[in-house]
Amino acid sequence: MAFKKVSVIGLGYIGLPTAAVIASRGIEVIGVDVSQKAIETINQGKVHIVEPDLDMVVQAAVTMGKLRASMTAEPADAFMIAVPTPFKDGHQPDLSYIEAAAKAIAPVLEKGNLVVLESTSPVGATEKLASWLQEQRPDLNFPGVSSGEPNIYVAHCPERVLPGRVLEELVSNDRIIGGITSKCCEKATELYKTFVRGDCISTNARTAEMAKLTENSFRDVNIAFANELSIISDKLKINVWELIALANRHPRVNILSPGPGVGGHCIAVDPWFIVDSAPEEARIIRTAREINDHKPEYVVSKIKEAADQFKRPVVACLGLAFKADIDDLRESPALDITCELAKANVGQILAVEPNIQELPAKLQGQGVELVSLQHALEVANVLVVLVDHKPFKALQSNDINTKVVVDTRGLFSRF
Repeated sequence: MAFKKVSVIGLGYIGLPTAAVIASRGIEVIGVDVSQKAIETINQGKVHIVEPDLDMVVQAAVTMGKLRASMTAEPADAFMIAVPTPFKDGHQPDLSYIEAAAKAIAPVLEKGNLVVLESTSPVGATEKLASWLQEQRPDLNFPGVSSGEPNIYVAHCPERVLPGRVLEELVSNDRIIGGITSKCCEKATELYKTFVRGDCISTNARTAEMAKLTENSFRDVNIAFANELSIISDKLKINVWELIALANRHPRVNILSPGPGVGGHCIAVDPWFIVDSAPEEARIIRTAREINDHKPEYVVSKIKEAADQFKRPVVACLGLAFKADIDDLRESPALDITCELAKANVGQILAVEPNIQELPAKLQGQGVELVSLQHALEVANVLVVLVDHKPFKALQSNDINTKVVVDTRGLFSRF
């Protein structure tokens, strides 16, 4: 089938770039979101998130009349759902955003439509999506639910892009496409081949869901090894950065870099989906999550030790985002650490985050001040490196030699 109109539900860090890329291929795209501010911003040809070159692609697509945003779903040939999938208390998956998206698009679905779930999801979520849609539209036949021949196609195609390189990787990366039926797979593959240069690999929906969780859990386990190694090295008075560099000279060793924890909407969340599905079996995955979740607490204790050396400690936290050179604060250990320092009344807390214009809600009213890097260097006596943003990498030894430094990223290991 020819896709003349595509609807993207959720215009965040994945949905908006996806919508913009598809629109750049000459396909009409209607983006749907619950944020009025996001809708107004996009319809002005602007963006509400930080991602290299995204502003230019969105502006071009809006100017050409191929991309517009709305708070209400409209009929389309295909619907791509890219909404959050956080977890609830006890690390149980929260699928309420997916269910809400299903209810939003159900009234406008027509026979022959394709519905793709892009949100990273626990195993079985795509089947639940089909069930929710069937409940809303008993007049249609959904795969795996209706006894009749399906006339709506449902598939799962997890995003697998790196923040900071989203536009490039949306096009170049291979995509795993899991259909509830083989016909669903074919329809979804047809859609993705309109903008993906990488291979589109077919499987079933459950395997596609598990593949994404496996990718992120693999990284989480490896990061946990590095983070645990950093704590052990501290105890044994060993420079962990030198240690890892030496160990990585072995031809079959590739230890990752430790940090203050693990953040982002994927790696910090997705492994818990596997643990929730198989709690007795997922022992290594659970342990890795616990190690990485504990690392911010360890970092806070190190900062408190540093602050105790001063009568009037001024602690500058360099970075709030979950990774370098983006504005994404989701599940950010840097943000959590800064918040804990403020609550603990360690001293005056300064936050340096070059990618945001105002303090996040979590820090407002906590006595934390958002300042420039230059101001922080002038007044702080304790520097805490939490994110390796480019401006921080440019610092030299004379910028920090009068400070007590807690470096969770190894930024100054070269000095």
